[in-house]
Amino acid sequence: MGTSHTESFTPEHLALAELFKALGHPARLAIVHAIAAQQACVCGEFVEITGLSQATVSQHLKELKSAGIIQGSVLGPKTCYCLSASALALLNATVAQLQAPADPCC
Repeated sequence: MGTSHTESFTPEHLALAELFKALGHPARLAIVHAIAAQQACVCGEFVEITGLSQATVSQHLKELKSAGIIQGSVLGPKTCYCLSASALALLNATVAQLQAPADPCC
């Protein structure tokens, strides 16, 4: 077995890697964009948005929730999802740090 080198990375790097990994699928990006566009909790519209089966959408929602990108709350027979403010803040701060230099060297 190989050794894990994750101990050489900061907790922020590890958290960001999980966030970006969860966002690394087009269906999950579509779900996140749909929630962001509504600016509110979204209940059960993801099958229509993605064109995927309910079981597949459920798996994608589980991945997004596990990564902390979305939060869900049960309202009657439905679960409604909204974006996590803390996850978005971390992603926004990271992207802001990745700006290209004004005078590129390459």
